[in-house]
Amino acid sequence: MILWLTLVQVAVAAAAALLCVVLGLVGRRPSDLSVGSLALVQVLLIVQIVVALVAPFAGNPPSGSLLEYWVYLVSAALLLPAGIVWALLERSRWSTVIMGIAAAAVAVMLWRMHTIWTVQVA
Repeated sequence: MILWLTLVQVAVAAAAALLCVVLGLVGRRPSDLSVGSLALVQVLLIVQIVVALVAPFAGNPPSGSLLEYWVYLVSAALLLPAGIVWALLERSRWSTVIMGIAAAAVAVMLWRMHTIWTVQVA
């Protein structure tokens, strides 16, 4: 993984999490702003999938378990659409909070993926 890309992804996911939780706690239902912030995080996850496919061929192999890394990445990529679908089906203030929790979980998962890729010894 690339450190600056990981830092950008974690920062964007954390900002989206904070935004959605605050919007939900003040009583706002899912809107273009909250769903759009999660869509941005999802686009960055797709970029991460491309980077993870190309990096080993470019001389940047993982030092940890490749299977564990991919399980985290696929889970993170599926978590956000699930949160968005739930939010659009329920349409309450709490579904906006749930979207924020999903974004926070993705931020933590991204940092763990970086640790698996760079720090652990297989």
